[in-house]
Amino acid sequence: MLLQGSPLAPPTDWSALQQVPLLRRWEPGEQVTAFVHDEVRAGRCATPDTRRITVDLVVFLGAEGQVRRIVPRAIDCPTVEQYASGLTLRAMRGNVADVPAAGWYRSSITFEWP
Repeated sequence: MLLQGSPLAPPTDWSALQQVPLLRRWEPGEQVTAFVHDEVRAGRCATPDTRRITVDLVVFLGAEGQVRRIVPRAIDCPTVEQYASGLTLRAMRGNVADVPAAGWYRSSITFEWP
């Protein structure tokens, strides 16, 4: 309730948001993906696809491109949602291009395995 009406409250419509402007693209490696694969295989994620999961996120960036908040879209797999949020934060440190203004941007991370 405290965030309601606050600029740090995530928007309800993510489709109109600009993509986070990264300086360098980052892809999850095999070791990073192994955790997600294990969560799916253990049945802790309700997903129809047994070889791939994408987590959409919205990121509030400050005027200098610093990450202020990350909110993952719920995919019925809380551990992977939070894992993706942490990885996104790490991937964005020192890797965000100039932004026109502070605000919400969108991002996603896809985990794939054989």
